[in-house]
Amino acid sequence: MNSGYSLAVMDPGRAGSLDVLENPVWAALSGPQACFAEASGDAARYHSDVAPWCAVADLGSPAAWADLAALTDYAVLTAPAITPPPGWETMAVTPGVQMVGHTMTGVHDDETVRLTETDVPEMLELVERAKPGPFGKRTIELGRYLGIRRQGRLVAMAGERFRLPGWTEVSAVCTDPEFRGQGFAARLTMAVAAAILEHGDLPFLHVAAENSAAIRLYERLGFQIEHEVVFAAYRRM
Repeated sequence: MNSGYSLAVMDPGRAGSLDVLENPVWAALSGPQACFAEASGDAARYHSDVAPWCAVADLGSPAAWADLAALTDYAVLTAPAITPPPGWETMAVTPGVQMVGHTMTGVHDDETVRLTETDVPEMLELVERAKPGPFGKRTIELGRYLGIRRQGRLVAMAGERFRLPGWTEVSAVCTDPEFRGQGFAARLTMAVAAAILEHGDLPFLHVAAENSAAIRLYERLGFQIEHEVVFAAYRRM
């Protein structure tokens, strides 16, 4: 193996429970990422400049949705299935899949660089060009973000977003359109996964169901589909 790469493998005795993956944002905001939460009873949301995601403890509980209404009139959620109670209007629903890396290995990559707050303006510019999904000026605070540069320019990145008990999400995997086809997404995904494995979690990720090329890539890297999910936005009427 090239000297610039090294493997990271999960200790099989520290596997995460699958139950928390059914409501990942709630598991994050009521657990390891509570410091980023605005909460009201059985509802929580990330601070708006960190991430747009909201969650309720029980998606079938009108009381929990009432708690959510105390936090926001516009909620973005993800779960295998969401049926809001009366009083909420569906604004958008995008089918997706949740993929988990039960047995995968991560691969450290010496060419990747750790991104910091000073890189945020350039990261936001890359997000604008590559469209990986929601990413705010404080998203970088959620975990480790890695990038690849060409002639000093940030051309690809990936990092950690939702952190649940036993699991950490790989997110914001993106490459500048001018530099696609060079394997950067795969390398960064594996490098982020290596860091996740080393701090004792298992990696998982979300991807739009229509993005079949990305799903095939993640399957080649060792991820398997765990749940079909939706990414949905609702407005309080």
